[in-house]
Amino acid sequence: MPSIEDALEVIKRGCDELLVEAELIEKLKTGRPLRVKAGFDPTAPDLHLGHTVLLNKLRQLQDLGHQAVFLIGDFTGMIGDPTGKNATRPPLTAEQIELNARTYQSQVFKILDPEKTEVEFNSRWMGAMSAADMIKLAAKHTVARMLERDDFSKRYASGQPIAIHEFLYPLIQGYDSVALKADLELGGTDQKFNLLMGRELQRHYKQPSQCILTMPLLEGLDGVNKMSKSLGNYIGINEPPNEQFGKLMSVSDTLMWRYIELLSFESLAVIRQWRQEVDEGRNPRDIKVMFAQEIITRFHDRRSAEAALADFEARFRQGALPDDLAEVVLEAPEEGLPLIQALKLAGLVPSTSEAMRSIAGGGVKLDGEKVSDKGLILKKGVSVVAQIGKRRYARIVVH
Repeated sequence: MPSIEDALEVIKRGCDELLVEAELIEKLKTGRPLRVKAGFDPTAPDLHLGHTVLLNKLRQLQDLGHQAVFLIGDFTGMIGDPTGKNATRPPLTAEQIELNARTYQSQVFKILDPEKTEVEFNSRWMGAMSAADMIKLAAKHTVARMLERDDFSKRYASGQPIAIHEFLYPLIQGYDSVALKADLELGGTDQKFNLLMGRELQRHYKQPSQCILTMPLLEGLDGVNKMSKSLGNYIGINEPPNEQFGKLMSVSDTLMWRYIELLSFESLAVIRQWRQEVDEGRNPRDIKVMFAQEIITRFHDRRSAEAALADFEARFRQGALPDDLAEVVLEAPEEGLPLIQALKLAGLVPSTSEAMRSIAGGGVKLDGEKVSDKGLILKKGVSVVAQIGKRRYARIVVH
């Protein structure tokens, strides 16, 4: 076991909040491995890098000698997490949950050590609860406290419906910590209310209260919105290597450091050295390449990472992509922004008719690929390198 000071530096790396640090120090002083819980509802079949922020932290805690408990919320998934929602979320079927849960297990072990991971399903204890047991659980919290949640309070104030089953979600997530006897629970910043519920219920059940570690919600490729498949600003962990590499290289030099802090397994000392080198004049693109190769090696293999780099260099560096690439942020309606308009607004062409002629002549590329569709729509959340001819470039970010 490392020293408590060294362990805390790793635990707090990239975190938003640690509650309560003094309590965690006391738990660490016992010298016993802590039970560290992170729960995921299997609401979609594929994970993206935003999901892996918690998984990476769980792996770091494994490497410190603690017991990782990867909880698949197959029971809570059928309720639907109301966090951040302005409307009741339709629950998934048991069949959808089961299918997604199977894919989660195969994906998470690209990060977690399977020999040191306890996989649990909360249907194991929730499915065994009787109606009377559920009523007793519900009696341990009040409606007033539930309405303190920001999303619930806003919906209540605006007259939007809140289904009673949505109140059960934080109770069940909290009870999961009781069932698992968690010492520490990880979650996104948007989950703080639910994580605190675990502490409260553990006290009700005469257990030591878990500590809480909240992690930031990773911004997507646009650098603004949370990474989301629906916004198109995501990097899927099952995407092809070349696609992952290109997307990672499109991340801005500023956002790159946040990605590295939350997603890289390199030590803090190495990352500090990289920052110093960039401050002293090293091209941040070099760091981005190393980071992109690390990610692709993790989710594919080293050979794929090398091939992706070679492909990227062939398509981009040999095309002399300028180091001072201009970035243009464009506002778009919900349906997205036509490419021909984006090219004009980015200052790459004087008119939309010129944009159409350039596309027709094969002179327009997005991320190194020729565009032939004059009606192409850039969705909100997209970040692409647009090129017209050999000398006009811009990174276009659509909000």
